[in-house]
Amino acid sequence: MKSVIIASLLASAAAFAPVSKPASTVALNNALGNELGAMAPLGFFDPLGLVADEDQEYFDHLREVEIRHGRCAMLAVSGWLTTAAGIRLPGMEDAPFGFKALTMEGLPSDVRGTIPLTAMTVFLITCFMQDSTGENSFPGDYRNGLIDFGWDSQSKEWQDRKRAVELNNGRAAQMGILGIMVHEQLGNLNDIGLPQP
Repeated sequence: MKSVIIASLLASAAAFAPVSKPASTVALNNALGNELGAMAPLGFFDPLGLVADEDQEYFDHLREVEIRHGRCAMLAVSGWLTTAAGIRLPGMEDAPFGFKALTMEGLPSDVRGTIPLTAMTVFLITCFMQDSTGENSFPGDYRNGLIDFGWDSQSKEWQDRKRAVELNNGRAAQMGILGIMVHEQLGNLNDIGLPQP
């Protein structure tokens, strides 16, 4: 019995002993290492080696997709929290929130018709959410020369900071809506401080 206790103490002490650091298998790309979004502590993180060949065009495509998904996720989290707080559009006061909102059971047909309308709106927005003029200044810039709101008059540092904030908020929102969806299906949203539909 004493030998088992001593062995377990030695094993637990070994967990705190310094170990030699193995060579990293993460693809760290020097050419893309200074891109927006490469932040401490990971720096440029490409564990699957998607841009190991330093293809800037493919990297820009992946960045645009990341920004687009981040924007959708920010809207999704905002919409989920708004409806969970009980705020509804006129005529939809009895509509549930969360995944139950997709069924629309017991609601009038004109209210149930909002699902196809929403899907068509998403499709149309997706068609127009692209650089149609070829004059975008960064991936995810869909102004197409039509609107500015003072963006071009700001400094490069200010623009990079705002872009980094959007990128990080989008990344957080993607994880947030994923967590909400998983916990809603598990039925334990109350455990993380959100109402269960």
